[in-house]
Amino acid sequence: MKIRYKLTLLFTLLFTLIICAFAAFIYYSSAENREDEYYKRLKQLAITKTNLLLDAKVAPAVLQLIYKNAPNSLFQEEVAVYDTSFHLLYHDAVNIDKIKETKMMIAEIVSKGEIQFNQGPLQAVGFLYPYKGKDYVVTAAAKDEYGLAKLNQLRFILLLSVLGSIVLTVFAGYIFAKKALKPVAEMVDEIEELTANNLDQRLKVENSKDEIGELAVTFNRLLDRLEHSFDAQKEFVSHISHELRTPLATVIAELEISQNKERTAPEYQKAIELALKDARKLARLSTSLLDLANANYDQTEIRFQELRLDEVLLDARNEVLQHESDYKVNLIFDQEAEDDDFISIQGNEHLLKIAFINLMENNCKFSEYKEANVAISYYQDKTILRFSDQGIGISEQDRLRLFDPFYRGENHYYAEGNGIGLALTKKIIGLHQGDISVISEKGAGTTFIVTLTHV
Repeated sequence: MKIRYKLTLLFTLLFTLIICAFAAFIYYSSAENREDEYYKRLKQLAITKTNLLLDAKVAPAVLQLIYKNAPNSLFQEEVAVYDTSFHLLYHDAVNIDKIKETKMMIAEIVSKGEIQFNQGPLQAVGFLYPYKGKDYVVTAAAKDEYGLAKLNQLRFILLLSVLGSIVLTVFAGYIFAKKALKPVAEMVDEIEELTANNLDQRLKVENSKDEIGELAVTFNRLLDRLEHSFDAQKEFVSHISHELRTPLATVIAELEISQNKERTAPEYQKAIELALKDARKLARLSTSLLDLANANYDQTEIRFQELRLDEVLLDARNEVLQHESDYKVNLIFDQEAEDDDFISIQGNEHLLKIAFINLMENNCKFSEYKEANVAISYYQDKTILRFSDQGIGISEQDRLRLFDPFYRGENHYYAEGNGIGLALTKKIIGLHQGDISVISEKGAGTTFIVTLTHV
């Protein structure tokens, strides 16, 4: 069942319960009020007739004649007067006797002073009436035809009103639910139009403070993450197909040339050495591509923890020196940290180590003496790292595209590379809410400046 129908049904049921409870309250309040008023009317009429009998000395026959000749005498109030010993002093119509008083009833009236009760469709009242020092028992009974007719009319009106209200509520509830869910229906139509080719489209947000607006905003954030991941995946696949083709083709060509013609052992050894060199290059490229793909994921998917930057830098330095024994990396601490918080950040150790290794290797590769200097400056809110060398420097034209994936500048003749390292480093620093910039002058060396915020 659709939500609009559920809302309409729930709205109708709720309103029906409320309106029925309200109608029942009105009806039963009116019925109780009618009954009380008619009891008072019966008593007052009985007192009037008793006064005529006892005080005005009107003959019983005259009172009975008035009762008999009254219009609609069938529903006329019937009055009877007894003494406390159950002796009948007066009765409007003994032959009818609507109440049919008993000795027990008279005794109950004497003991309680007044009783009210129903006898079939009749309302009856019995009470003690003192007159000149003597007590009399008076009873009266009748059917409130007028009051009951009014009550039946009220019941019909209430029933008709409830049914009409329910019908109107169904229509009003449906219109209300349809209008309330209209933004959701529009949102569904917009979502259905989304494909892999138009993930840049976003849902319209009418009011970001209501629940529908919050849903649209949340869905747009989901689309942002999906678009980012999808673009990263497409970029990754494109890069793999582009970058792996050349080294693979080189390896295959070298092996095919060796296979086509029988060669000497040194020639085979040379071919194997060349193929092995290309294979290692291919392995480094694959590792870099995988690291770049990992760095392109949503930050929420990467595990962060509290890290000491000096420890990560030392690990990165050791790894660089382990792979390239002719490299030299100097760590320079500008001052001692006054507090551990000054050198701690929330980060991913593996990714940060990759970024620092890339910067160190980049300094060493393009330095005449294969040397990199890493200066660390601590501040209360941030740490600044400077990776510098005294190498060949970078032209202004290359600096503009230095962090583009797979971009190789005019320095590519100086050292081998695949153009992934600096792009990966910038991505990693960005994931850590940091900043990276470069200062370089042709022939005067290069300095990369990394700024990271503390925990």
